[in-house]
Amino acid sequence: MAPTGENGCVQEDEGLGWGKSLPVPSVQEIVRNDPQCVPERYIQQKKDRPLDSELYIPAASSEIPIISFSLLANGDEDELKKLDSACKDWGFFQLVNHGIAEEVLQDMKAAVAAFFELPRDEKLKYAMAANDLQGYGQGFVVSELQKLDWCDLIMLITHPPNLRKMKLWPTTVPGFKDAVEKYSEGAQKVAEELLADLSLLMGMDRDGLKKLHGEMKQAVRMNYYPTCSRPDLVLGISPHSDGGTITLLLQGDDEITALQIKNKDRWVPIKPIPNALVVNVGDAAEVFSNGVYRSIEHRALANTSRPRMSVATAMLPNDEAEIGPVESMVNDDRPRVYRNVKYVDFLRHVLENKMEGKAHTDFLKIKS
Repeated sequence: MAPTGENGCVQEDEGLGWGKSLPVPSVQEIVRNDPQCVPERYIQQKKDRPLDSELYIPAASSEIPIISFSLLANGDEDELKKLDSACKDWGFFQLVNHGIAEEVLQDMKAAVAAFFELPRDEKLKYAMAANDLQGYGQGFVVSELQKLDWCDLIMLITHPPNLRKMKLWPTTVPGFKDAVEKYSEGAQKVAEELLADLSLLMGMDRDGLKKLHGEMKQAVRMNYYPTCSRPDLVLGISPHSDGGTITLLLQGDDEITALQIKNKDRWVPIKPIPNALVVNVGDAAEVFSNGVYRSIEHRALANTSRPRMSVATAMLPNDEAEIGPVESMVNDDRPRVYRNVKYVDFLRHVLENKMEGKAHTDFLKIKS
């Protein structure tokens, strides 16, 4: 998927320094060429396939916590306790009344859908460079042998503005830039309020986590899941936890339940709530909280009925920021579980390895 020059060689570009993903064929194009085709590299090992009846608990979807952002922002103590419980017990919750206008949400969905409707050659103009993870392609492909996810994506750094690589922002989709900017601004405000609330719960001032982040980054990953003739054999996204502090997910289709989270060794579906955001604790928040708040494995499934998209907005510490347990979360009853590392070193570890459950936080644990 990397762009090539006139001589056919892969072009190098100034990347983020986080890592790279190997180029693989577009899943969307595979389906366009043959809707029944499921290449061998996408067929998961039997133990990893999505419909294991012993682990899949559809009724548990109703248990997922629902948090009202407007109550949190107004300092409601009961809602703050609900947030604390949700992050401890689930690591996931649905956020309603978040203040991002429905029009902004719909425009964002429309912009992503319009990009993936472009002809293949047009999308390739925004392809990831050989040494970068921004742009159009696939993520976390680190080996020619690994199983692949049934998903194409475009990933952009949206905050701070000086890190935006505007040549990767599609100009052939009317309104794309405006839609992404408005949505990312709204997501930033929501995320900063949630981080302030988590700071209070962790015994710090409201700006405690924000200060620890340095100049916080925002990365927006726009996912496209084509239909699949055998969704029982593939995964839209493999089980993983997120490497950032928190992630805000905009589900693209209210009628299709594809996101699943792991809770007490069972896979629980997250049924979309119209106009809600799904929020999850990331690895960095788990480290800051000394394991009190846990990042949770989650995955996405494919389906036969229609393509689906989603928008995951991750809040990340600055590359040079150090992550480690904050002092208020370490005591005799809760000794330090994680070591301190520079965030960019952790991020490189995450992005140099395939998505594999909780392996990344295990990397950070103090070895006994």
